[in-house]
Amino acid sequence: MRDSEARYRALLDEIRDEFPRFRLVRKDESSWQRAIDRALRLVTAGRMTSYLTQYQTTIGNAVYVTPDWDRRDADERYITMRHERVHLRQFRRYTLPLMGFLYLLVPLPTGVAWFRAHFEKQAYEETIRATVEVYGPAAVGETAFRRGIERQFTGASYGWMWPFPRSVARWYDRAVERATT
Repeated sequence: MRDSEARYRALLDEIRDEFPRFRLVRKDESSWQRAIDRALRLVTAGRMTSYLTQYQTTIGNAVYVTPDWDRRDADERYITMRHERVHLRQFRRYTLPLMGFLYLLVPLPTGVAWFRAHFEKQAYEETIRATVEVYGPAAVGETAFRRGIERQFTGASYGWMWPFPRSVARWYDRAVERATT
């Protein structure tokens, strides 16, 4: 087994130890996830079309994964699961009803979704730390990597949760500094 695959499997073991009810579920096999996909297409006026195929999603103790999950590179799965573990912990702390309410509706469902941005900043900061661990500090300095994360906050993927690019850029710089020092 390659080192990266072993690292990914060890992380899954850690997650299962911390969350005994944890499970990975393929999104395309979940009627609930397909319904969310349709709703997101409506709410974003057709701009979010890749929910089922490009985004992993945590709800409660389940991480819903894309159909290609098992074929993705082990390092990518590792980094993503580090991000999703943050969400698992958030759900444990806030409970499913409160987390859902805050994440989806407060203060607004789109545009200025402060709690969604807050929760995602915590998870994306873990993405940054894991990326530094796997690929080194230079990886988080790459423009494409940075812009990819910034777009998650300011674009349709998360319903324009925090459409203030300068604010997101400042947060990113601080997150990178914390991850690389």
